[in-house]
Amino acid sequence: MRIKHLLGTVCVVAVFAACFVYALYQGIVRLNYPSRDDFPIQGIDISHHQKEIDWDRLKVSEIQFIFIKATEGGDFKDKRFQLNWRDARDRGFAVGAYHFFTFCSSGADQADNFISSVPLEKGTLPPVIDLEYGGNCQLTSGKQEVLREVEILASRLEKAYGRKPILYVTKEFYNDFLIDQMRENAIWIRDIFGKPTLAEPDRDWLFWQYANRGKLEGIETFVDFNVFNGKKDKFETLINN
Repeated sequence: MRIKHLLGTVCVVAVFAACFVYALYQGIVRLNYPSRDDFPIQGIDISHHQKEIDWDRLKVSEIQFIFIKATEGGDFKDKRFQLNWRDARDRGFAVGAYHFFTFCSSGADQADNFISSVPLEKGTLPPVIDLEYGGNCQLTSGKQEVLREVEILASRLEKAYGRKPILYVTKEFYNDFLIDQMRENAIWIRDIFGKPTLAEPDRDWLFWQYANRGKLEGIETFVDFNVFNGKKDKFETLINN
């Protein structure tokens, strides 16, 4: 009887776990639900992977900002960037553009790619450099070589747009490359498992990507959910700086 009871318990737990994993995969549930009391400024990030967006339906959602992929590496340009940028601005969203940094292109070439694609406009968020291992080229350089190219890219973008770029990072990339590095650049951290903390206790994050399989009216695919670490006045200062 004890064995049967144990097997029954194991089966129930296994079924529950499978259902929970399925619900996570389908975006039915998430591990993070940051409250609007704590994080009143919320938004998403998009690229061509979100396909054609119904902006009129998205406009009624409770998001305030959208980061839009512009470029990747030394020559890739997101085919929907210009449309997404214009449509988002026309609907009143605060917008910012991001560049996916690759290990196989120089920082100078990547800066040229971004600058040739992203307009210099008032009332926008600072440019973002996306730093992560996933979807990247094979890493063949050492830490200092990678950091040098990232710093070249960041310096060029700051000169072009008059603002220090935000660094989007996974925890792995941050821990491997950015501890005690580029501390004047704000951090946008990805953590879909819980509220993030950085390895440096005196350094905080500015944006938090808390989910990667969110659902919103007007977008047929999954979309990343983000929050801003601050209230409305701090956000408006960031936009209007």
